[in-house]
Amino acid sequence: MPASKLKLLVLGFFFFCTTIGSRGESSTCLTVYKEGGAPAVFRSTKCPRWNLPNHDPRRRFASTSTSVRCQSAMLQGRRKSQEDRTLCALDLRIPFPGKTRPKEVTVGIVAVFDGHNGAEASEMASKLLLEYFALHTYFLLDATYSVLLKKPTGRFLQVLNRDEGISQHELNFERFKFSLPENFDDSFHLEILREALLKTLHDIDAAFSKEASRSNLGSGSTATVVLIADGHILVANIGDSKAFLCTEKFHSPAEAKAILIRLYREQRRNGLFSRDFDKKLASSNGLARFVVKELTQDHHPNRDDERIRVEAAGGYVIEWGGVPRVNGQLAISRAIGDVSYKSYGVISAPEVTDWQPLSVNDSYLVVASDGVFEKLSLLDVCDILWEESSRDRTRSGLSSSCLFSLADCLVNTAFEKGSMDNMAAVLVPLGSNYIYQNQLPEGFALEGELDSSSTGLQRLTYELSC
Repeated sequence: MPASKLKLLVLGFFFFCTTIGSRGESSTCLTVYKEGGAPAVFRSTKCPRWNLPNHDPRRRFASTSTSVRCQSAMLQGRRKSQEDRTLCALDLRIPFPGKTRPKEVTVGIVAVFDGHNGAEASEMASKLLLEYFALHTYFLLDATYSVLLKKPTGRFLQVLNRDEGISQHELNFERFKFSLPENFDDSFHLEILREALLKTLHDIDAAFSKEASRSNLGSGSTATVVLIADGHILVANIGDSKAFLCTEKFHSPAEAKAILIRLYREQRRNGLFSRDFDKKLASSNGLARFVVKELTQDHHPNRDDERIRVEAAGGYVIEWGGVPRVNGQLAISRAIGDVSYKSYGVISAPEVTDWQPLSVNDSYLVVASDGVFEKLSLLDVCDILWEESSRDRTRSGLSSSCLFSLADCLVNTAFEKGSMDNMAAVLVPLGSNYIYQNQLPEGFALEGELDSSSTGLQRLTYELSC
């Protein structure tokens, strides 16, 4: 293997596997984990190798990322400060035991956090998500496979622990030779990832709520998090940020005519006119466009089930400024933080979808804060992405930033149409290229650079090579 490829082996996720494997640490740290979850482990002197990275305040999450496979953009807009945060990591490679050999799973995590009453909650959530997710996945793997293999807890972690003298970038899989029961469900790793995400969000809220009570912080945040693995996605949502897919669909001639008329009227309202509109309208062959697949539902307090919970806890829902609010103030009924509202039925538990397969027609995953949707509908967003991805420049009223980044295109278009809020969007191009590149055949390798400021789950950038 060329020396350049030794920079980073495929198993970047488990650089932290020495955490529990060392002698004498397994049982004591596991007890800490069982009693207090991720926050307790990172605080405990009994778990000395679990440490949160020292985030340099000068290295805040970048407002824009233009990676081909993951684009993100934030815009402060007309607010006094930026309280939104984004996160996107698409190449987390996690080894799971299989029936005959280890199964490496590529996991993507995409998230948007929309803060309010300050940025403290969204900032902490965006910093802790990957670290907590790594820790919970690690401990859940140990607990699950210790039961399956009828081995004492800690056995799996010891197997994963690298030998002394081996490069820190390498795990010794020669020791990973046990077999799993014949009736073992080979997709059970998806349930481990789901449970790890749920525990992560719970612990983020617990950690922030403790800090908020100690420091008298009144902020809160939404959290919309998407996991991508094995060509499937799962969404956990808290609050009113949104996640959806823009999916290509061929429309009948009648449907195509209705779409084109709608777009034509929109262009006329914006003082624009498409020169080839008549030609498109006269076509009898139908039209391919994006349609919307919604993945989340907003948690607004006027939603029947949300209102019932709030009122059962002693809160009330009234409109102020045309917006339904908990106790006349908070516009969402689920949030990270917002400690003073937790006794009135505001919860941090997410609504979670089942794992659902991506299709080759699913072209874009979009996760965005509600500021984007003050002036754009979900279908508007998919229309913009269609026009840009098909390089149809007839909608010349779009922001010039569309030439730079589709994520920037979305937030700037919303701003130019009059959105008053902070805006944040993460965009992931999907389709067959994304789905199948993440099930790498033999002979493929990954190259990348390691951000040494990170502990636990490493921040990695990859270049696929064959």
